[in-house]
Amino acid sequence: MRLISLLLFVLLLAIQYPLWLGKGGWLRVWDLNRQLTEQGTRNQKLKLRNAKLEGEVADLQDRTGAIEERARYELGMVREGEVFVQFVAPAPKISATPPPPPR
Repeated sequence: MRLISLLLFVLLLAIQYPLWLGKGGWLRVWDLNRQLTEQGTRNQKLKLRNAKLEGEVADLQDRTGAIEERARYELGMVREGEVFVQFVAPAPKISATPPPPPR
């Protein structure tokens, strides 16, 4: 009787092996689902980036205003007769003496 029980237990383990660790097993399916989710996230980010680039290309093809705006902001270009004024935040004042130590 013990031999039959042991044999059945070994057969049960042999049947379970492909289910858990074999090709198409639960671990492989779990890993593929994780990879699928990651790839879907990457694809969504790329779709958003592509849509933004398509809009930018359409603007550059259709309007000269977009080209001018880009030249002004990215290259610092100004029209003839214009004056470019840039405001810079004042630098923090630096004291020659170190601050007193905290108490």
